[in-house]
Amino acid sequence: MKPYLIVFGIIFTLWFLNWAFSNSRKAKQYDELKPRLDKLDAAESDLRNRQAEWEKKVQRDMEAINTLAKQKSEGFPWLAQAYADYFYLQDLERARYLEYKSHPAMKAAEQVREIAAKRRDAEKLYRILKYQLEYYESLFPWLIDFKGEEIDDLIRQISQKREDSLDDSGEPDDPAKKWLTAAEYESLPRVEKYQLALDRYWQKKKTRWEIGRDYERYVGYLYESKGYHVYYQGIVEGLADLGRDLVARKDNQVEIIQCKYWSKEKQIHEKHIFQLYGTVIAYRIDHPGTQVSGCFVTSTRLSDRAIKVVENLPLQRYPAIKCNVSRRDGTKIYHLPFDQQYDRTVIEQERLECYVETVAQAEALGYRRAYRWKGQSQE
Repeated sequence: MKPYLIVFGIIFTLWFLNWAFSNSRKAKQYDELKPRLDKLDAAESDLRNRQAEWEKKVQRDMEAINTLAKQKSEGFPWLAQAYADYFYLQDLERARYLEYKSHPAMKAAEQVREIAAKRRDAEKLYRILKYQLEYYESLFPWLIDFKGEEIDDLIRQISQKREDSLDDSGEPDDPAKKWLTAAEYESLPRVEKYQLALDRYWQKKKTRWEIGRDYERYVGYLYESKGYHVYYQGIVEGLADLGRDLVARKDNQVEIIQCKYWSKEKQIHEKHIFQLYGTVIAYRIDHPGTQVSGCFVTSTRLSDRAIKVVENLPLQRYPAIKCNVSRRDGTKIYHLPFDQQYDRTVIEQERLECYVETVAQAEALGYRRAYRWKGQSQE
């Protein structure tokens, strides 16, 4: 046999023996480690199961807390504190995790603790205020009407219902200018420019409060069309309206009307009817001998317990120009919806007063625009 074959055979035999011994040793090590690996797999599976159970428990706790919070809407401080403490403890758990994980994040853990303390105080204050607001809304349902309003509109409603603009000389300015350019106001004929201002008034995208005001005016117009004298108490008196948007009188009969122009997904509940019922009783006490009834008019739907209501009445454009005859000197005056005395003007059909749709119709009947905006009470 050739020498190189003998050398190759020896090398191959040594390699094979080494490979066999190594595999045998690995197999023995695997057999020794397998029970430990099985234990680690079992521990990992158990940890996953515990984590899943913990997450389910947290979810159940959250649901229970939310249910309790909904049931306790009176704003009990202890409930708000319990809510805040719960979230605080959760944040502390997160901080401990950051400290004891495989790669600790001590600085992050300390920041979480600081934020957790601030969050606990903020959460408590938020819950107390939230519950108090819900409680007040249950006592005074009309507060719900202000949700979603712009802060500027709220301030304007609370401080002054109708704030007259002033010209450069400090005199009350013509409110029609709000709807016209300076060139239009100066150059257009009287009838055309006032009609253009009225058309733009209708076309403007309005706030919720402005839509509610127009809805009250529309409902009042419907009552006046039936021969009622209507006082627009909600618009004139503002927050002091005692829950009476409109007071409609015909002979010895008075109807107290509350109007709600809400979106279709909102629902009128019995608490809103209770408010109307209470203000009707108060009016009866203050006006003995008068036949007083109440009516709730809304653009939306009712709950099962809300009764004696006109529902699904939409807001539509209607003849909104008020043609009024002065009791002082018989002057025939018309008021546009943005004029100062519009909502205080009562249309009496027996005195041949009326509503018309256009400025041209009003002037053709012999009426002229109200002058009060000029600072001269000429009516």
